[in-house]
Amino acid sequence: MEQRAFTRTGRSASVIGLGTWQLGADWGDVDEKDALAVLDAAVESGVTFFDTADVYGDGLSERTIATFLRSRPELDIFVATKMGRRVEQLPENYVLDNFRAWNDRSRRNLGVDRLDLVQLHCPPTPVYASGEVFDALDTLVAEERIAHYGVSVETCAEALTAIARPGVASVQIILNPLRLKPLAEVLPAAEKAGVAIIARVPLASGLLSGKYTKDTVFPDNDHRTYNRHGEAFDQGETFSGVDYATGVEAAVEFAGLAPEGVTPAQLALRWILQQPGVTTVIPGARTPGQARANASAADLPELDAATLASIRDLYDRRIKDQVEHRW
Repeated sequence: MEQRAFTRTGRSASVIGLGTWQLGADWGDVDEKDALAVLDAAVESGVTFFDTADVYGDGLSERTIATFLRSRPELDIFVATKMGRRVEQLPENYVLDNFRAWNDRSRRNLGVDRLDLVQLHCPPTPVYASGEVFDALDTLVAEERIAHYGVSVETCAEALTAIARPGVASVQIILNPLRLKPLAEVLPAAEKAGVAIIARVPLASGLLSGKYTKDTVFPDNDHRTYNRHGEAFDQGETFSGVDYATGVEAAVEFAGLAPEGVTPAQLALRWILQQPGVTTVIPGARTPGQARANASAADLPELDAATLASIRDLYDRRIKDQVEHRW
């Protein structure tokens, strides 16, 4: 699979990685055997980048990755984790002592002395403008707790603030055919600065897979049930912030744009990979088949101009007014 540079880290990663939120919690139940099978299928399909967080299953996702990597010592996998969501979301909680404690826990979970990449996990907006916060992150690098750091953001404004920081190696942001705003400023700014872009929620919480209808019922412990209106965390993380009924209708139209032999999910991933400035995209997977199908999108030919124009038109007509002013 094609590898793209995380320029400020000196490392590269597969253009399609694996998001492992599904292997921890908030998407229904998954057992360790199934989770390990997903990781194995992703790696065998060319994936070299895993994205996790210390709160996914209260560390379960990190520990599962560690179990898998212990069984495959020959692999060179770039593992990115996140920190900051284990406490009340107040700027004053983003301090060096907490960072050390959170990083030490993640190092134990992942079974490593130094974390490859640690991302602030969608912190309160003032955190991005705090010199003390980034001084603390530099200290973690100096202490060799972490090799590099980045941020995961909710808004384009937060992304642009972070990109201006010289030590920020990556910005993780929601980008998919239902969230086009980052194309205008964030991706060009990141590319110019040498900051990697990690595209998350690429299938709009599964909407763009084309598998759901207005009558689909998700489990009670699935965020697509309990966070549909932002009850637990930012609404944009669930269905990209799009009203579910509107999203289902848009997904039907989107599926009709897929070339012959290409699934709607693969169309969404292929579209993301074509956007200048994208380093890697991190779809999740609950089965080995999903992991393999997602990875295969990297081998698809580029979408033609007519398809790209149709995706833009769909966004402008159905989605833009719902999401662009918020994120």
